[in-house]
Amino acid sequence: MTIRPRRSALYMPASNPRALEKAPGLDSDVLIIDMEDSVAPEAKETARAQAVASLQAGGFGHRELVLRVNGLNTPLGEHDLKAPAKSKAQAVLLPKIESAFDVQRAEALLAGSSQSIWCMIETPKGVLAAAEIAQASPRLGCFVLGTSDLAKDLRCAHTPDRLPLLYSLSHVLLAARAYGLACLDGVHLDLNDDEGFARSCHQGREMGFDGKTLIHPKTLEVANRIFSPTDEEIAQARKISAAFLAAKAEGKGVVVVDGRLVEQLHVEQAQHLLALAETVGHGVRS
Repeated sequence: MTIRPRRSALYMPASNPRALEKAPGLDSDVLIIDMEDSVAPEAKETARAQAVASLQAGGFGHRELVLRVNGLNTPLGEHDLKAPAKSKAQAVLLPKIESAFDVQRAEALLAGSSQSIWCMIETPKGVLAAAEIAQASPRLGCFVLGTSDLAKDLRCAHTPDRLPLLYSLSHVLLAARAYGLACLDGVHLDLNDDEGFARSCHQGREMGFDGKTLIHPKTLEVANRIFSPTDEEIAQARKISAAFLAAKAEGKGVVVVDGRLVEQLHVEQAQHLLALAETVGHGVRS
């Protein structure tokens, strides 16, 4: 799996020209230009044209650009999948994916384009089929949790600890990691709940998510900070890597660092963290 920062993935409504104009100046690792949920039915065609024009105009710098299309079970879905080839998006985000067939159908329609395929897992069927979906195509790059739709279908409550969603979150994350995919946590809906948002970011990072999907620019700073390695973590990772290399040079397979046994698996974790820190600029969180 390519190591690149996906700490923050901000949904931007394709029907809002002003939002698209501001997008290049936002400190989001990923920009998801949305032609689906955030666009009214009567504005869909206009939104598609605006999304393509905005992406073609460029100026987004290092940000990863993703185009969320309408579902293939809608009249707009197939038309939307012609848009990525005309744009500079790196990936296409498919909503409400529930089977490998859904992915393969979209892949056939994307023939001739080079975009990676991302899948939203946001229904009970999608969660149960996560492992099957993860193997559907070599172009697959990321799972994105759609926790709002999932909670609706599960008829569960949005609790502060997200306990009703934990099985689904863990199951999808497990499938993603089993097949080398990135995985992004779902949105936090209450923009006035700063404490709850930070708590859900901490929980997502502890679970192993690469980052969080967002619905407002004001949440970018917190998501970027929480999903970045801390100075302490970076220092410890460097110490582990250096100690293991020194031990290996002496013909040893394990080493003790600060009283803890360090093996190859710990070195791999340390190197992954250091590579991520390098991409975001180390020393960003303390």
